[in-house]
Amino acid sequence: MIPEKPGTYVLLMRLPHPATVDVGQLGRFQFSAGWYAYAGSALGPGGLAARVGRHRRGSKSLHWHIDYVRAQADAVAVWYTVGRRRQECVWAEALCEIPDASIPAYGLGASDCRCPTHLVHFPTAPDRSHFAAAIGRPVCEELVDA
Repeated sequence: MIPEKPGTYVLLMRLPHPATVDVGQLGRFQFSAGWYAYAGSALGPGGLAARVGRHRRGSKSLHWHIDYVRAQADAVAVWYTVGRRRQECVWAEALCEIPDASIPAYGLGASDCRCPTHLVHFPTAPDRSHFAAAIGRPVCEELVDA
């Protein structure tokens, strides 16, 4: 069970078919079928459990960039660690280092930082061990009951 503590997470999603998605004011993007990994932080009330719970619901309220993608893609799993230190930029960079990673939408999830993106595409499911090696620490995994 994902804890109600602050932390950093990667939401793993699968898009079964190509899709054109309007991502709020960021613009319209073409997303290929495949796997998507979104790096985020959950430092507010309810911590990881609250933030991941919102992603699980596929909230009808489209507030963050990832909400627009999540409306099209199936949530599959979450990788996470507990901690108060904001790590999503480091994690997004690490996702880009995994073999076969590509950036589908520049600026997505990165409007408050200088990262090129916080969403990364993979043709097949990314390997958690590659990711953990890139960030230099183990991460927990929980499957999502979408």
